[in-house]
Amino acid sequence: MNAFFVGGLGTLLLLGLPVAFALALLAVLGMYFFNGGTFAFMQIPIISYKSLDDFSLTALPMYVLMSQVLVVSGVGRDLFEMASRWFRHFPGGLAIATIFCCTIFSAISGSSVATALTVGAVALPEMVKRGYRKRHVLGLLAAGGTLGIMIPPSVPMIIYGSVTGESIGKLFMAGIVPGLILTVAFMAFAAFQGRHLKETPASWPERMESLKKSIWGLLLPLIVIGGIYTGLFTPTEAAAVGVVASFAIAAFVYRNLTKENFEQIVISTVKTNAMILFIIIGAMLLGYIMTILQIPQAITTYATSQDISPWVIFIFINVALLILGMFLETISILVITLPILFPIITALGFDPIWFAVIMVINMELALISPPVGLNLFVLKGLDRSNTIDEIVKGVIPYALIMLAFMVVLSFFPEIATFLGDNVE
Repeated sequence: MNAFFVGGLGTLLLLGLPVAFALALLAVLGMYFFNGGTFAFMQIPIISYKSLDDFSLTALPMYVLMSQVLVVSGVGRDLFEMASRWFRHFPGGLAIATIFCCTIFSAISGSSVATALTVGAVALPEMVKRGYRKRHVLGLLAAGGTLGIMIPPSVPMIIYGSVTGESIGKLFMAGIVPGLILTVAFMAFAAFQGRHLKETPASWPERMESLKKSIWGLLLPLIVIGGIYTGLFTPTEAAAVGVVASFAIAAFVYRNLTKENFEQIVISTVKTNAMILFIIIGAMLLGYIMTILQIPQAITTYATSQDISPWVIFIFINVALLILGMFLETISILVITLPILFPIITALGFDPIWFAVIMVINMELALISPPVGLNLFVLKGLDRSNTIDEIVKGVIPYALIMLAFMVVLSFFPEIATFLGDNVE
């Protein structure tokens, strides 16, 4: 029976069927053959409705909308210019500035693809022109873009909370310190690669001018995260505040919220949300039939009954996630695996908030893993002369940094959990 679902999903994906429809079709076939034939189809609309009838999911379309507004408004360009003026006089300073810009834009948009695309469009030509090796630039942009799903607001964290019932506020807080540690590690390595490149320092008036232009982009994540941490508003309310603030920035600061831009924002937001929500529906339908057949329960019982260390099972889980990351995108991996992995993790005594950060690091690796890492294709699309091989070679050191940090996080889970203690 397990072979039916695993083999069936693999076959449908190889045939080129979109993930959402592959999951739903497999669920329908499972209902027909294993759960009473066509009578079971009556559950489809009920499950579909219930899978989206979750208040925590209301934040999802708003954070996606906020990211689209900021991508169109040009915040990324000003952030890069500000970071360049403040860091370029250090050895490898422009590389440091690029990672810093990726971090801030990630905290604003919550999207890895948006971060890699927006910052990459500005940073790639500038860094290559100033003597940085193209392979190194592509690697740091691909890796820097992944910070978008760790530093809140984070779409994968919202999905994790929706599927597992964990507090999204705690999940957001859990991503802050690991995200900042990865940022510093990326900066250190990028600076080492570009240590022979150093530019004339910007004057203090130039620095303050750039800071003034980008101040609203810097303040937005502080407003969203600060409001959640202090209890001023919930993560869902924070999303609404972020949307209003982003529209205000686009309309009154950058003054580029035209009719054409607004249409682009709405269409991109609808497409992205529809893709995510259809995947959730498909995964929930598949989860229903698997639960009826007690597949997750059987896997959990088997895993916890083995006379081996829980850490061995944890390693196997991470290897499986890394392999899945080579072929599926992040949302699909989360909604497919969490109904199975979450009971195992909790039964083994691991902290579910800590495991969320572990999963997100795995999802970061998925974004830069061939053959289907989204950030690889985003950067290839910026310039036809970019090759996937060149980008992969550039990003390998950053992938190793992520893996090393995952090991550190396994020994010191408090890195991820201590901030969330004061958040509901």
